[in-house]
Amino acid sequence: MGYYVVIDLEMCKVPKNCRKGFHHGKETIQIGAALMNAEYEVIDTYSIFVKPQFGYLDDFIKNLTGITETDLKEAPSIEEAIENFMNWLPKNEKITAISWSDADQYQFKYEIESKKFNVSPEFNELLENWIDCQLEFNEKMHKNKNFSLEEALVATNIITDGRAHDGLADAYNTALLYAKMQKEEKLVLNTYYEKAQDDSEPEHLSYGLADILSSAGF
Repeated sequence: MGYYVVIDLEMCKVPKNCRKGFHHGKETIQIGAALMNAEYEVIDTYSIFVKPQFGYLDDFIKNLTGITETDLKEAPSIEEAIENFMNWLPKNEKITAISWSDADQYQFKYEIESKKFNVSPEFNELLENWIDCQLEFNEKMHKNKNFSLEEALVATNIITDGRAHDGLADAYNTALLYAKMQKEEKLVLNTYYEKAQDDSEPEHLSYGLADILSSAGF
């Protein structure tokens, strides 16, 4: 049977003067996830905040994600958060991870390596069994560009849930998009997006979220 878990990480900045012990510019502060069954139905969701060890929550990240210092004050470490996340997943089942781009997959790997902690064999297996939804979407759209998640959701006419850049909401919305991609051989697109494609020279088409919303009268 098997399951799919769609993951979205939110991160904070790590100052350069703090990178002696941590060699990366970002650190995880939230893990959001949506669990789908073999029929691509969302059957459960999960969210946990993560206390950063080296980074800090600046005003930009606060405004972008809605995460506050209070959310992180008593939050577990990334090691504990991963353990809690794995305890939430179904046991003894084949699980495939999905995210928008491969950035979250590598963020997990960076933090595990830099912070030198161990994870379960099941989590290591999850890291190696990972689907890049953005790459698959780009290929399905036959466009030589990287779509943002917001662009992809609007282009495919998916009614989103929650605010953008919330780990749980982004994971859930990515799950809806991935399910649509699997169920529709040819993606049914927003009519305004299709019209923009028809009205533009294919080799000169440059199309973004603002164009779609403008065409739709927003």
